[in-house]
Amino acid sequence: MLVVATAGHVDHGKSTLVRALTGMEPDRWAEERRRGMTIDLGFAWTALPSGGTVAFVDVPGHERFVPNMLAGVGPVPAAAMVVAADEGWMPQSAEHLAALDALGVAYGLLVVTRADLADPQPALARARAELAATSLGAVEAVAVSAVTGAGLPELRAALDRLAARLPAPVADGPVRLWVDRSFTVRGSGTVVTGTLGAGRLRVGDELALAGTGEPVRVRGLHRLGVACGETGPVARVAVNLRGVPRDRIARGDALLTPGRFRATDLVDVRLVGDPVAELPVTLTLHVGSAAVPVRVRPLGADTARLRLGRPLPLLVGDRALLRDPGRRHVAGGVRVLDVLPPPLRRRGAAADRAAVLATLDGRPDLAGELGRRGLVRAGDLVRAGVPVTVDPVAGDWLADPGHWRRLADRLADAVARHTREHPLEPGVPVEVLRQRLDLADRALVEALVRPPLRLVAGRVVAAGTAPLPEPVARALALVRDDYAAHPFRAPDAERLAAVGLGTREIGAAVRAGALLRLTGNVLLLPGAPEQAVRVLAGLPQPFTLSAARQALATTRRVAVPLLELLDRQGMTRRLPDDARVVVAD
Repeated sequence: MLVVATAGHVDHGKSTLVRALTGMEPDRWAEERRRGMTIDLGFAWTALPSGGTVAFVDVPGHERFVPNMLAGVGPVPAAAMVVAADEGWMPQSAEHLAALDALGVAYGLLVVTRADLADPQPALARARAELAATSLGAVEAVAVSAVTGAGLPELRAALDRLAARLPAPVADGPVRLWVDRSFTVRGSGTVVTGTLGAGRLRVGDELALAGTGEPVRVRGLHRLGVACGETGPVARVAVNLRGVPRDRIARGDALLTPGRFRATDLVDVRLVGDPVAELPVTLTLHVGSAAVPVRVRPLGADTARLRLGRPLPLLVGDRALLRDPGRRHVAGGVRVLDVLPPPLRRRGAAADRAAVLATLDGRPDLAGELGRRGLVRAGDLVRAGVPVTVDPVAGDWLADPGHWRRLADRLADAVARHTREHPLEPGVPVEVLRQRLDLADRALVEALVRPPLRLVAGRVVAAGTAPLPEPVARALALVRDDYAAHPFRAPDAERLAAVGLGTREIGAAVRAGALLRLTGNVLLLPGAPEQAVRVLAGLPQPFTLSAARQALATTRRVAVPLLELLDRQGMTRRLPDDARVVVAD
């Protein structure tokens, strides 16, 4: 389907032309028909000689209704510039053309109407010259009379040729249907209309409302007034939504494929038109069918940051238009360069950002995005319109290869430095490294661990690191004779301190598994429980705490927590009279 928006000065015969081509009345309101002037968007369609279909979005030409005109032109791929032969080029002809140029509309036709009232050649020559300097360039031109029918067959043939020139739409892409009408049908509920430029819609599909993200279900579809179960691009569609009140969705909203767009209120753009430095602080941004106020912060000679009055589902490469509603002036067209711009907090950040933006052309570029960001979530890039064709390094995190290598080097340096500064600690906690490397996710730290580093119990340890820090190992060697002579007679705090086992050293030994800590800060060797069971198994069963203490040649301070540990581990079982038995294997 070819979808074409009309454009041109008020009363140059746009609606009359659409009516003559389609036999349909594009003016929907009684007020429009009474005044003979289009106020809001109109819609009509007809068959072409090839058997294809052309659908028209008829827009108002009066300067007071330019926002309505932009809502109709924004989502469509082609335009018909209409100029009357008897009046020629007029102020709204220029503003409508400026809007088309700002939006980057590159496909269209020039139609000179009312050829029965005046020689069309002067108007044709002037309009050709005006269009040639815009994104439309040299377009095919047709002179017609809607009254006599002259030129209408030629116009239909030209529309067929225009349809053949348009690039193929992306049928398998995500849906972003900008809403240009919203109304209620008795017995059906809320219905919205728009131009489907990409993706497919099916009855039963779940979509998301751009403003709130809430899910909505497609209850029914109409394509040019005919019910259908599925439709692809490009098409004029009406979508019946299930369970959505009429007041929840209006012109300027959008229906989206879930998870494929991110609503943003901050974008960096390139402007073509008025000098950025001369722009007013506040303008209106027109994109799709939406119109939102924006605050403009100039960055470079032709780049700026826009703060939107409400979030919109924008993508890298989107075309939009900035307009000064007070002066009724098109300030220029913008191309979206970044929908995830970094904050500008430090001195000189704006100038640095301008230098980066100067290298961007608005085309999605995965390698460039990774190079600029270093690390970014894959989902964020997909929702920005950047295709992701590389594997994540951790979770859904993508990394620039050079940045990832540098992070790995910094991780190794951080581990080595921490080991020198904290010799009693067995490695570096992952969370400490996350903070030192200023990473957003612990999974990134774990993914960076490469030999000779290794990950042990939430810590990063250098391979070849001694199981015990050297000072701890030296201190333990001094008490080994104590344990050899009396394995269940735990050294007291004075003895431990004398050999150099303070609180930090004991903690390191326990973490390394060189000492076993019982309740009450009783310290034994790791094999003490198994050795104790072998001794206790030789006692008459059941046995008392006193008998166990004597057999183990230890004190009550050690015997009580040791027996409690054996109970918890299932090596012994405590009886109701507080005696115990060894549990056979």
